[in-house]
Amino acid sequence: MGLVNSVEMFKKAYAGGYAIGAFNVNNMEIIQGITEAAKEENAPLILQVSSGARKYANHTYLMKLIEAAIVETDLPICVHLDHGDTFELCKSCIDGGFTSVMIDGSSKPFKDNIALTKQVVEYAHDKGITVEGELGRLAGVEDEVKVSEKDSSYTDPDDVEEFVKSTGVDSLAIAIGTSHGAYKFKGDAKLRFDILEEVQKRLPGYPIVLHGASSVIPEYVDEINKYGGQMPGAKGVPEDMLRKAATMAVCKINIDSDIRLAVTATLRKYFAENPSHFDPRQYLTPARAEIKKLVKHKLVSVLGCNGKA
Repeated sequence: MGLVNSVEMFKKAYAGGYAIGAFNVNNMEIIQGITEAAKEENAPLILQVSSGARKYANHTYLMKLIEAAIVETDLPICVHLDHGDTFELCKSCIDGGFTSVMIDGSSKPFKDNIALTKQVVEYAHDKGITVEGELGRLAGVEDEVKVSEKDSSYTDPDDVEEFVKSTGVDSLAIAIGTSHGAYKFKGDAKLRFDILEEVQKRLPGYPIVLHGASSVIPEYVDEINKYGGQMPGAKGVPEDMLRKAATMAVCKINIDSDIRLAVTATLRKYFAENPSHFDPRQYLTPARAEIKKLVKHKLVSVLGCNGKA
């Protein structure tokens, strides 16, 4: 089908009570694992590129790999900039072929966030590109995004109508208790569904986004620790909470840390069992297979978007 923006994806997801998986990509094996899973499950897909991934892998290489994935899968794929923090970065991605961008002005005062988001929306909409904004601040670390717990804040439902109306933004990331990274909760996980419900009332039919939504799958953490890793206390968002959010207004759920953990756990185990191997094809093949297995599980059991392409 080719590259698409997120408009029709989100309309169908909202009406159908499911969410689209937005998976962060950094290299060929990650893209292959994700897209092969989506093809087998016939699921729509958002491939996210952070500014850090863009620096690591190069914009052109990533776009060509995604083009190859479209040829191989014939799926509708949206290529999205994750956590763009400047107009210039968003413009560069739009001009470079992305079909969706996020402008994250959540660290700025409310009016400044509106002004920056509106600037990106005006440029993007002229070219048929969708834009995601953010209100509220998630704690945690993801690439260049670093927010301490004391600097994090929940989204205020009183702000959402003015923000969306003033900016024209196509979707909105909100903070209801998720966080970036693999250490999301010190105790029991608690998401503020009351905030989500109130936002849904204020913005009926409008697509909401959850960042920091990896579940930090215990099996991966255990495997990493078993083979020399040190990740005590790693804890993510329970999958039943994410499934509940997907039946409400949440149309896009971001998943990054779980993919990193899947790769790391697989590689640690592989090298422990095969210490003399040095061919990247030997150890990246099982890592790619584990990504595919993980993504298939997310598409079916968490997001509910299998069969929806």
